[in-house]
Amino acid sequence: MRKLTALWALLPLYAGAQTGTVTAFDKPVAAVKDQVIAWRRQIHQHPELSNREFKTAALVAEQLKSFGLEVQTGVGKTGVVAILKGGKPGPVIALRADMDALPVFERPDIPFKSTDSAEYLGQKVPVMHACGHDSHIAILLGTAKVLAQMKAQVPGTVKFIFQPAEEGTPGTEEGGAPLMIKEGVMDNPKVEAIFGLHINSQTPIGQVKYKSGATMASSDWFTIKVKGKQTHGSQPWNGIDPIAVSAQIIEGLQNIVSRQMELTKAPVVITVGKIHSGLRPNIIPEETIMEGTIRTLDSRMQAQVHERIKLTAAKIAEASGATAETSIDTKTKVTFNDPALVQRMLPSIEAAAGKANVTAADWTTGAEDFSFYGDKAPAFFFFLGGMPLNQDPAKAAPHHTPDFYIDDSRLDVGVKIFCQLVFDYAKTK
Repeated sequence: MRKLTALWALLPLYAGAQTGTVTAFDKPVAAVKDQVIAWRRQIHQHPELSNREFKTAALVAEQLKSFGLEVQTGVGKTGVVAILKGGKPGPVIALRADMDALPVFERPDIPFKSTDSAEYLGQKVPVMHACGHDSHIAILLGTAKVLAQMKAQVPGTVKFIFQPAEEGTPGTEEGGAPLMIKEGVMDNPKVEAIFGLHINSQTPIGQVKYKSGATMASSDWFTIKVKGKQTHGSQPWNGIDPIAVSAQIIEGLQNIVSRQMELTKAPVVITVGKIHSGLRPNIIPEETIMEGTIRTLDSRMQAQVHERIKLTAAKIAEASGATAETSIDTKTKVTFNDPALVQRMLPSIEAAAGKANVTAADWTTGAEDFSFYGDKAPAFFFFLGGMPLNQDPAKAAPHHTPDFYIDDSRLDVGVKIFCQLVFDYAKTK
């Protein structure tokens, strides 16, 4: 009778994805919820820029060690990796959170508002968690605590990856997902599948959005240097105006999008975000430098866009007697959700969040270096709502802006989902 009672007590744990109940996680997740919010607010108040997440990493490592996990620090400069070896046989899966903040001034007047500043490329800048990475850290810490408490029942091994520099490294430094992968985060033991989430300020709290296949865009940064011939501003015919040539190139770049790419297949964005030329208003300068970003959601289209940008810039410059040199640096690849993994694990997300709260979404031209993990193992990246209920999504401040704000009252949904994925992945093999 005791054996039968013990087996019956464990039944809800393994029935979660089938019945829609998550009773095995309700109590431990509820118990950690306030701590998750507290972690998020503490980290939010003291943000750190990419590859400079020293205090954040120390806080994360301290907490993970207190849970009894194996912890490795200094991975990919400031990254932290923890390993939980479950009490039951099973696969190795990874859960990832990013840790870095942005050089943005925080405007919302909240009790845990960031007033910190730091040096960025030689300048003193304000620092803010303007993309929600503080929430990701807190959710993954909460997940680690819950699963550590349930260690005897956890199937297989779980890697908790706390990654620095998702927003891009300063200057020419290495960092982010590529460096963590280079240093073996997906090996020893080898990861079979990886999951990640991102908070979204324009999706209501408690709701989840996902997309199978291409989900987030690749991100390339480009520089175009146009060289002309300097002359007096009153005598443009004696020189070659690189500013006028650059204006034609900018228009030509948009013609690549609107006239040369098959937009019914996947969207393409080319943005010139920075242009610099000249010192005086009465001198036509010798050189103009443009910098911008390219976003694509198809790898073949990405390669085509690169070639067309180089050709367009060179030929437009040549027509005016100038020259144009283009360099392109790929920051991230297309974030691709493995369709088989999505189909297999979607019921688990629905079980944890409630089926009515989980919807398929369109792709986004935002980018994520989570994409690189997909080269090493099947990956599934989804979005968790952080917008207050009853707010108009059109009026919610987007990410990377001074007014960015999230409601952290339902971060427990993220913890539940991660826990459900850990238990259900082993069962659905």
